[in-house]
Amino acid sequence: MKNKRFFEILIGLILIFLLILLVSATNFIFIPVFQLIGAVAFPIIGAGILYYLTRPLMRFFERFKIHRIIAIILVFIIILIAASLFIIYIWPILREQTTNIMNGIPAMVKVIQEFIQYWETNYVYIPDQVVGTINDFVNNIPSHIEEIINYIFAFLGGLIGQVLSIAAGMVLIPFFLFFMLKDGEKLIPFITKFFKPKKAANIRSLLMKINNVLTAFIQGQLIVSFFVGILLFIGYSIIRLDYALALALFGMVTNVIPYLGPFIAVTPALIIGGIQDPWNLIWISIIMIVAQQIESNLISPNVMGQALNLHPLTIITVILAAGSIAGFLGILFAVPFYAVVRTIIVHFYETYVDSKRNKEDALF
Repeated sequence: MKNKRFFEILIGLILIFLLILLVSATNFIFIPVFQLIGAVAFPIIGAGILYYLTRPLMRFFERFKIHRIIAIILVFIIILIAASLFIIYIWPILREQTTNIMNGIPAMVKVIQEFIQYWETNYVYIPDQVVGTINDFVNNIPSHIEEIINYIFAFLGGLIGQVLSIAAGMVLIPFFLFFMLKDGEKLIPFITKFFKPKKAANIRSLLMKINNVLTAFIQGQLIVSFFVGILLFIGYSIIRLDYALALALFGMVTNVIPYLGPFIAVTPALIIGGIQDPWNLIWISIIMIVAQQIESNLISPNVMGQALNLHPLTIITVILAAGSIAGFLGILFAVPFYAVVRTIIVHFYETYVDSKRNKEDALF
């Protein structure tokens, strides 16, 4: 019996590899399909994120016996108000501070060079290897900055080249979001109605688990990042840190990346704050520690809970691997993608174990 099962698994793997080989040999057939998927992926993903963020708000309105269509319209009105407030009050300040940071980079580099030269002059006991490494790093800062700027402009150029598809995607997002909010609960019954009762129940359970994972990550991580950004802005404003709003928003965005995000967020704040006043290095570190403690002990447990249940080392490994494969977008979507794949594998494994225990075929 065991040998039979082994050969079944072996044949299944061979068939999978043959299928992969066949797909790679006939990829010209699938290129239009992938292009079509890529064209609709942006509005669907954007609408999906907004769906998980706004669904609790829609349900809140429905508690007051408000018709779903009216509740969805109220949600859209709130989104428009929030976007308008951001464009009117926050965007001009953010644009000005970001421009000032970019224009001030040469001056920051000069300050760092003068500090290192002063340190070398007054503290001669620094090992030559350390001095050489620091000098190489400082001398290469302008070239690194130039590479980053060129990368950003190339990225923006690619976006401008696809402006029509991006604009079309932005236009489609509200339509996708409307129908997701209106008929989102009908998706699982629609999928499961094509299966027999036992298989339908199994698939329904899997889809509910995936939904819970996506809800926990999207709602949890974005809400947590929002509160962390507010805490950083309050702290930066108290110590009168230059470009407080831009640095806090940068921290809010990077905090979406679990575990690594806070370290990325604090780096530019430490550089700018240290140049402004060396004491800011201490204050910024304290602000980040306090924000992370509040987030990890008060906000995250109440918002995210243990729904993802992923080990920190696993998350860091997944993020680094996805970043090397797909860049920044890979870093952003690595954790939810991995959580969904893990949920699917664990569910099918549990289904297989239950079927063997009960001596019946639960799904296949």
